Amino acid sequence: MGLFDRLRRVLGTEAEAAATRPADPEDLFGMSTAYVTMAADLGFESAGVAALCFSSVDSADFTDAVDEVAAILDAGEAETGTAAAFRADRHGYDWIVLEDDDVEDLLTSLHFAADTLVERGYGSRLLAALFAFERTETALAGDTADRPLYWVYSFRRGAYYPFAPAGEHERDDTTEFKLASVLDGELDVEDDESYWYPLWPESASGHPWD
Repeated sequence: MGLFDRLRRVLGTEAEAAATRPADPEDLFGMSTAYVTMAADLGFESAGVAALCFSSVDSADFTDAVDEVAAILDAGEAETGTAAAFRADRHGYDWIVLEDDDVEDLLTSLHFAADTLVERGYGSRLLAALFAFERTETALAGDTADRPLYWVYSFRRGAYYPFAPAGEHERDDTTEFKLASVLDGELDVEDDESYWYPLWPESASGHPWD
């Protein structure tokens, strides 16, 4: 089974069959306190970027819904400073990538994008939200010290899981389990580790949406 097939299985058709409930963008605000715990207790600070992953529908109405999201995010940039970019990855999925050093503004914009798609009837197209972090001097050092790590929220599972890439298709399991242990209870952490799916970036310094 290839990488693309596994991505479709875990974030797509299989996850849809195993979905615990419909997509609920309100869950994203759980990260507002988790950011504080990540910095204060674990030595990981926000990288100032988050992203929404979704699968498109070939229809004029869906295009209008995405255009609506883009227009309001663009209009809001002057007020919040949150920059938005729309990208397509090598697997055929689409991303809304948001950048802002203010975590609350970042979360608000991410929630808006997801909630708009839900209200337009496309909640089932939402796959995941990713929140990027970077290690501070107090975090564990080593070969992965300069690599970003992520909290991934699965809309179809209604749960979060950590993803810490450590090399080419390798993971820092120790860091992932530590993050899950500390944040469990503050976040709804996915208890089935088979759904902790790795979203590999193209390069060591890149993000999954690059």
